[in-house]
Amino acid sequence: MTFRHPKHDVFIPDQTDPWTALRRVTHLGIVSHQDDLEIAAYHGITECFHSKDKWFGGVVVTDGSGSPRRGPYADYTDDEMQKVRLVEQRKAAFVGEYSFMAQLGYPSEDVKEQRHGPVVEDLKFILEHCQPQILYVHNPCDRHDTHVATFLRCLEAIRALPVEMRPKKVYGCEVWRKLDWLLSDDKAMLWVDKYPHLLRPLLGVFDSQISGGKRYDLAEEGLRHANATYFDSHTTDKTSLLTFAMDLTPLVEDDQIDVQEYTLNYVRRLEADVAQRLKKFI
Repeated sequence: MTFRHPKHDVFIPDQTDPWTALRRVTHLGIVSHQDDLEIAAYHGITECFHSKDKWFGGVVVTDGSGSPRRGPYADYTDDEMQKVRLVEQRKAAFVGEYSFMAQLGYPSEDVKEQRHGPVVEDLKFILEHCQPQILYVHNPCDRHDTHVATFLRCLEAIRALPVEMRPKKVYGCEVWRKLDWLLSDDKAMLWVDKYPHLLRPLLGVFDSQISGGKRYDLAEEGLRHANATYFDSHTTDKTSLLTFAMDLTPLVEDDQIDVQEYTLNYVRRLEADVAQRLKKFI
């Protein structure tokens, strides 16, 4: 099993046959950077953890270059940081008992520019062999350019597949633009309280980020608690840990839906809601 970029890396924590590792996947996450999976696709990881019939597969598209660094990593070169982050992602896959972990190794610029190129072909290969029931990707309102580009390359790959081979459910998940601003009816609510202890060790293996000045482990735990508490002002909490997502399934069911219009309609519904509430009391 090989991919197109020479820096690609495939890791199978339980050392099973690579093709078996792909085909047993039920929940798949495709993201831009190391540690994005553990933030965006945490729901899928916990759904499959210790399960006998569910398996999580992870894909990181870029090489991890350009990450912020300080402390013990302050003098690391980009090449050295890429190697560190690759190993950290392998560690997370082991902790989370992933079926497989593929790091495709592309520079961010390739993901942003290569429409229908090698990135899409690699993603198509993974999707057609996994055929996951549920797919976790970046949401199209994310404020990180590479995240949005990765989502679009993933959508291109899905739309290149026959409809019967596509995921049954696709979630656009939170990373660099959180989704608490979505209207209640527009929120896909993903309960992540199955293994509340798992988030810290999953994110804790990314020492280059934590020691480098980004406490994602603490921030993400706090966010999940806040999502659960602030979801609704007039009801008691039904879960203590919650993440939000966009339901992007219509985009893979109907190729005629324009992704930009689909995305902007979320924003327009928010605008209408704000305007209507203000109008009531002015």
